[in-house]
Amino acid sequence: MGRAYEVRKASIQKTGAAKAKLYSMYAKEIYQAARNGGVEVSSNAVLKRLIDRAKKDQVPSDIIKRAIDKVSSGIDENYTSVRYELFGSGGSTLIVDCLTDNVNRTLSYIRPALNKNNGKMGVSGSVSYTYDHLCVVGVKGLDEEEVLNVLIEHDIDIDDIEVTDNLTTIYGYPQDLYRIKEAISTLKENIEFEVDEITMIPQMMVELNKEDLVSFNRMYEMLEEVEDVQNIYHNVSL
Repeated sequence: MGRAYEVRKASIQKTGAAKAKLYSMYAKEIYQAARNGGVEVSSNAVLKRLIDRAKKDQVPSDIIKRAIDKVSSGIDENYTSVRYELFGSGGSTLIVDCLTDNVNRTLSYIRPALNKNNGKMGVSGSVSYTYDHLCVVGVKGLDEEEVLNVLIEHDIDIDDIEVTDNLTTIYGYPQDLYRIKEAISTLKENIEFEVDEITMIPQMMVELNKEDLVSFNRMYEMLEEVEDVQNIYHNVSL
């Protein structure tokens, strides 16, 4: 118990450039989800989840609609999911997930962030084995016992559960995300999920000295600015 989960989303600034990246990020993900699973939200759980998240992040409806309409109209855009496993200063590690139509271009933007900040690229699996691949679902207003009972009733195994500041957080396995949400939804009408993520959670955190932390933060910010970067996970206590 007690993973002390923190949602480490990219800290999107309220600037034109950052908003443009946020909108582009969602547009690509929504297009890809609609292309893979169909444009009907009622039968495509991945698409529904992405649209719900986009609305929470205040992505304009016309951007969401255009991404789906591309699929309906037969426009063919090819995106590749790429994961980079990185080592930073002071024992820090990062996992960077990208969605790109040009892997070489993406790599050309990733490398300077490493070269300028004492970072290096790891091979596949060199970092991810120290992280747990989990779904995280967070709800307010429900206690631990009733959540555990409803999960047991629906025969859903979980990895962990914790309650802090009226937020009950469930850690489960990625393939069970929708089952967990459906089970919890039976407890309360119009339930809102404060956290709804499939993520990578480090098994151990590291604390960096001042110099290493400056280097890490600079690397993180440079990676965050790369348009193809969708998610960044790390093991640094901030």
